[in-house]
Amino acid sequence: MIASRFLPALASGFLFVLAGCSVTDIAPSAAAEPQGNVPGWLAAHIGDEDGEISDVVLQRARALYQRKTREGRIDNGCYFAMDATRPSVSPNGERGRRFYMICEGQHTFRAMSSGYGSGRKLAGVVDFSNGQQCAQNFGNAMDSSLTTGGGYVTAETRDSFKGYHRSASGKDVPFVRSFVQFEGEGATANARERVIGGHQATLVRAQCRRLSPGDQYADDEGYVAFGKLVDYAAGRSNGCTSWSAAENDVILSTVKNDPTTVYIYPEARDIEAVSQAVASGRSPSEAGSYWNAMCLKAIGKPRYWPASTLKPLIARFKASQPVRPTAPLPICSQP
Repeated sequence: MIASRFLPALASGFLFVLAGCSVTDIAPSAAAEPQGNVPGWLAAHIGDEDGEISDVVLQRARALYQRKTREGRIDNGCYFAMDATRPSVSPNGERGRRFYMICEGQHTFRAMSSGYGSGRKLAGVVDFSNGQQCAQNFGNAMDSSLTTGGGYVTAETRDSFKGYHRSASGKDVPFVRSFVQFEGEGATANARERVIGGHQATLVRAQCRRLSPGDQYADDEGYVAFGKLVDYAAGRSNGCTSWSAAENDVILSTVKNDPTTVYIYPEARDIEAVSQAVASGRSPSEAGSYWNAMCLKAIGKPRYWPASTLKPLIARFKASQPVRPTAPLPICSQP
């Protein structure tokens, strides 16, 4: 169970991204799924405005969490959900809150910003890229950088050195980022193969390398990368869930050595249902489905790309690219 030391941190307002399945034999979407036994304090957070969680997203996240708890797979007091149909920036200009942490035993609900899969534009082959504000394309093909909805369980956490950067005080400090591996099932079963998980939405944009023999992070030649620290919490990712630096410690503390569930909306069936509703001139709600209204207006209609469709296209693009030798970063001009 989540330790009591987390309770103060869970009192305010948190991020994530992911992988797919075939769209054949699509089951009907369930935007109007009943609230069932949702407790009153949690039902008060249901809604389609920023900071609220849409009903279908909560219902599925709870069902996944309860099932995995019954199976004995998890014993964590909290679980996560994400709504990848929502915009990156809300109407008030703030980061859109579309990732949720729910701890029912403590009666805490936290809504946070999160990235989604950027997709790719493969010149001369296919374009399944996503814009900065709203996601239109989804899928789970290898190397697609797309998000796929469905159920996941958090697994091990791995730390990796990303490079040195200069802090506000003028000191050069290493940035080590923690990555939480996800494991999926069914449509999300290749999460480990795709290296899909969650991490802080921060990177070091390497600009040069410095000779630093003896440094614990130095490569085989004694060099360390040096660059600029970049925050992309309101942007896109390579398909992983990503969260802001402000929420990083709380999320990591919640899942480290204590697995829990992550439910990502929409699934392939939802995408197909919404696409069919739009094609027939109906709104998703009229068809019994759900999509964020602002983003649906921006994208027109969503598309799910099965791996069977994207895999040969990505392979064709790779085969068409000339082999370029990997050039090392230049040597930093100043110590």
